[in-house]
Amino acid sequence: METNFFDQGIETLPRERLRDLQEAKLATLLTKTFGANPIVTQKLQLAGATPDDVRTFDDLAELPFTTKADLLAAQSDGVSSANCTFEEDAYARIHQTSGTTGEPLRVFDTVESWDWWGHCWGFVLAGAGVTAKDRLFVPFSFGPFIGFWAALGGARRVGAMMIPGGGRTSTQRLELMADLGVTAMCCTPTYALRLIEIAREEGFDLSSIPIATMVHAGETGASIPATRDRLETGWQAHCYDHAGASEVGAHSFGCQARTGATHAIDSEFIVEVIDPDSGRPVDAGRQGELVLTNLGRIGFPVVRYRTGDIVRIDDSPCPCGRTFTRFAGGIIARADDMVVVRGVNLFPAAVENLLRRHQFIDEFRVTITSRSEMGEVLIEIECRDGTDGADAEREVAEAFASALGLRPTVTRVPRSALPRFELKARRFFVE
Repeated sequence: METNFFDQGIETLPRERLRDLQEAKLATLLTKTFGANPIVTQKLQLAGATPDDVRTFDDLAELPFTTKADLLAAQSDGVSSANCTFEEDAYARIHQTSGTTGEPLRVFDTVESWDWWGHCWGFVLAGAGVTAKDRLFVPFSFGPFIGFWAALGGARRVGAMMIPGGGRTSTQRLELMADLGVTAMCCTPTYALRLIEIAREEGFDLSSIPIATMVHAGETGASIPATRDRLETGWQAHCYDHAGASEVGAHSFGCQARTGATHAIDSEFIVEVIDPDSGRPVDAGRQGELVLTNLGRIGFPVVRYRTGDIVRIDDSPCPCGRTFTRFAGGIIARADDMVVVRGVNLFPAAVENLLRRHQFIDEFRVTITSRSEMGEVLIEIECRDGTDGADAEREVAEAFASALGLRPTVTRVPRSALPRFELKARRFFVE
């Protein structure tokens, strides 16, 4: 298998040398931020440590975790944030989280740290095989959400031609992609599915777009087997997963080996996996919560940041040749997304994987309600034209009950009754 690398020397380092590199960058990070960044300084002081005391992974594990609540608590009503290492005039960009699950968090980047974002995206795009021969389309209406902003920096680093797709309808975007011969695209998996739906409804021939590669982020959809299959069948292209967070950076990516795993960018992050309840490390092969320390974002660092993402490390060699940490199945779930209904643990990703297997479903919404202390699962499905509603409801209910041990109430809703999304989708609600 031919592998496209962004920095082959770094991506194939022996694990021992990679660890040496990480520990050297950790020492630099702590030295530059201690006494200047309030949150990093506080974490070290709580452990009774100085930067000179934290030189190894074992030393790092003695420091307290950082949480999103810590960062939100440090967020002032003004422009700046207590997680900023430098004075306000040192910063060149402000972005914020989507706010889909609570108060938006503002994040700040200097010129240097924004350049680091683009560097990380270079690994992401190269991992998917994107090169200077590609025309990369980004159908993203640029706003304060960090979204795919950094993909522009990554495109510059791999030499791809970046084509912006904001400010257009979905139909206009499809036409532009065909006119300009787009070969690669970055968007959420939800929006890529929406474009398939639009093309079908309007009789647009997707094969007129020479797209071969899609890089998806913002949701876990590209790592959900049924969603990935639907994307690749609809577009006749390979799709790759990418994960990141506004407060952390772009931290992992899929590779051309297409094993279903993703790679952490170990040269730029230190990875830990912990038991969400005890906070203790878990053994490789077991699921746990992903904890990250970013190593190149001096202006807005996070040390031992609890992402809330559930992963499982796979220690086996990757066919692509990279030695970077592998997450089997990418981001498996969110630690706080699990809902217990009648003793059954439900994760949104598992529900989506089940529903996406039904090709007649274009969109869906799941609501968990409580009636007389008994949880109930309500599923609304929006189906393709020509679908028999009663048969669809029965098929979904039976498949759900068989796979997950719960019988939901399934209702078909009219076309366009459910919302569509360009960024992070919200399909799961608990009442």
